[in-house]
Amino acid sequence: MSDTAQRRTGGRWIQEWQPEDTEFWERTGRRTANRNLVFSILSEHIGFSIWSLWSVMVLFMGKDYHIDPAGKFFLVAMPTLVGSFVRIPYTFAVARFGGRNWTIVSALLLLVPSLAAAYVMHPGTSYTTFMLVAALTGLGGGNFASSMTNINAFFPLRRKGWALGLNAGGGNIGVPVIQLVALGVITWAGANQPRLVLGIYIPLIAVAAACAALFMDNLAPMSNDTGTFTAILKEKHTWLMSVLYIGSFGSFIGFSFAFGLVLQNQFGRTPLQAAQLTFIGPLLGSLIRPVGGWLADRYGGSRITFWNFVAMACATGVVVYASSIRSLPVFLLGFIALFVFAGLGNGSTYKMIPGIFEAKAQDRIAAGESTDDAAAWSRRMSGAAIGVIGAVGALGGLFINLAFRESFLTAKTGTPAFVAFLAAYAVCFALTWAVYLRRPAAARTAAQAPALARV
Repeated sequence: MSDTAQRRTGGRWIQEWQPEDTEFWERTGRRTANRNLVFSILSEHIGFSIWSLWSVMVLFMGKDYHIDPAGKFFLVAMPTLVGSFVRIPYTFAVARFGGRNWTIVSALLLLVPSLAAAYVMHPGTSYTTFMLVAALTGLGGGNFASSMTNINAFFPLRRKGWALGLNAGGGNIGVPVIQLVALGVITWAGANQPRLVLGIYIPLIAVAAACAALFMDNLAPMSNDTGTFTAILKEKHTWLMSVLYIGSFGSFIGFSFAFGLVLQNQFGRTPLQAAQLTFIGPLLGSLIRPVGGWLADRYGGSRITFWNFVAMACATGVVVYASSIRSLPVFLLGFIALFVFAGLGNGSTYKMIPGIFEAKAQDRIAAGESTDDAAAWSRRMSGAAIGVIGAVGALGGLFINLAFRESFLTAKTGTPAFVAFLAAYAVCFALTWAVYLRRPAAARTAAQAPALARV
C-alpha cells in the first residue's frame, strides 16, 4: 500500500480494493460498489439537472426579457463550455480528496448557480448577468466526470460497461426530469414563475450531499499521479475517443439544451407546447444509455459504436428532410431517434475507454510487468482518460448550440446545422471502422495489434 493510502484513514476510507479478484468481489466488493453507485447516480442526476437549467429557463424568457433567438442559443451554450473545462479538475479531485468527500463538495457547489439563478431570473436583468449566471451552472457538468471516475474504480472490467452506463444514464436523466419540472411549473403556474423550478431543486441538492456523506465511501488505493495526466494527453486513443464522444455525448447534451429553442423557432411552438415535447428525447436517450454499455460488454464497444453512428447519420438524414419541408411529425420522429442513438452511443463509447487500457495492460504483462502493476496502471490511465475524454466530448454540446445559433441567424432555419451534423457522424463511423474495427495493418506494432483487437 502506498504512503498516500496509509495516511487515508477513518470510517469512510476503504484501505484495500481488488474488484478483479472474484472471491473479494462476491464477498464484499459487489455490495459496496452497488451502494456507492446508487448514491453517485443521485448526486450526478442533480448535477445534470442544474447543468441543463438554462435549457428550461429560456422557455420562461418572453418578450419582456428582450433576448432574441440567437442570444438564447448562446445562453444555453455557455454552461456546456464551462462544464467541459471543469471536468478536468473534477476528475482528479476524486483521487485527491476521495470519491465520497468530493461528491459532498461537488453537490454543495450546485447551490451557487441555483441561488444565483433564483436571484437574477426576472425581466430587466442584463444579458451579461444572465451569461455569467449561466456559466456558473457549468459546475453541474463537472459532477459527471468525478462521478464516472469514481465508479470506474469500484467495478471490475467485466462489469464496467453496465455500471458506467447506469451511472451515466441515471445522471443524464436529470436533463428530462428538470424539463418535466419546468413543464409542470409552466402548466400550473404560468410562464412567469421560473423561481419555482429552483425552489424544487435547492432542497434536493442538500439531500444529495447528505446521502453522499452518509452512504458513500472513499477508496484509499486511488492516488493522484500528475504523470498519468501527462501520459494520457500524449496517448493517441485519448483524442480519437474524444472525437467519438463529441459525436455521441456532445450530441446528446447539445440537442437536450437546444431542442426547445429549435421547436420554438423552426415550428413556432409556444413555451408550453415546446415544454410538452422537449423532455421526450432526453428521457429516452438517458434510459437507453445503460443498454449501450450492456451491448458493448456483450458484443464489443467498437462494433456497437460503429453501427450506432451509422444509425445517427440515417436519423439526421430524416431530420434534414423534415426540416426542409417543415414537417413537425417527421422532424420529431427523426430527432427523437437521434436522442436514442446518441444515448446508446454514450454507453458503448465509454465502455471502449477502460477496454483500451485493459488490453494495453495485458500487453504490458506479456512484456514482463507484474499483474498488479499493470492493473494499477490501467485503472489510473482509464480514470484519467474518462475525465479528459468527457471534457472534450462535452464541447460537442457547445458546437451544436453555436451551429444552431449561426444557422437560425443566417438561414432562419436549422437545416444547415443538421447537414453539418450529418457530415460529422460520417466522420465518426469512418474513424471507428478505420481504427477499432478493421483488421490491424501489418505495419502496426505487435503490442498495438492485440490491444485494438480486444476493444
